[in-house]
Amino acid sequence: MKLFRTNYFLQQVYCRCVYIIRVAVWWKQAESIDNPLHEAAKRGNLSWLRECLDNRVGVNGLDKAGSTALYWACHGGHKDIVEMLFTQPNIELNQQNKLGDTALHAAAWKGYADIVQLLLAKGARTDLRNNEKKLALDMATNAACASLLKKKQGTGTCFVHLIRTDSNAFLLYD
Repeated sequence: MKLFRTNYFLQQVYCRCVYIIRVAVWWKQAESIDNPLHEAAKRGNLSWLRECLDNRVGVNGLDKAGSTALYWACHGGHKDIVEMLFTQPNIELNQQNKLGDTALHAAAWKGYADIVQLLLAKGARTDLRNNEKKLALDMATNAACASLLKKKQGTGTCFVHLIRTDSNAFLLYD
């Protein structure tokens, strides 16, 4: 009888432990999304973004990195998302994240000239420096982005040469 009680007790402990482990695994897999608008912008999910905007999710909210949804849309090259965010009357174009980068920095660094052009047309500032003292122009990785930024800064026409190495891109101006 004593052996039966011990086995029964161990079986109950085992079942409870398995249950706790299953709940813990489920809890870990059930990722909570703190910033749904940011996630929609990062993923380029236009329908999810529309749903967030329809439910009045704050368009200028910041994530843990201090970035806006506009920053993430520009970083990901999601032009349709950027255009949708521009329909919001209070969109902040020049918000700097914890690294000091703006949406314009992100678009220039990633080489999305079409998005750089959209941002500039909306009035994005080209004079903001990030924490490394770099302008969006300094971060541009292709000639098209650099040319747009240089033109917006009012320095006139210039020739831009892009030099790529294995890990970096450098721009030379004439």
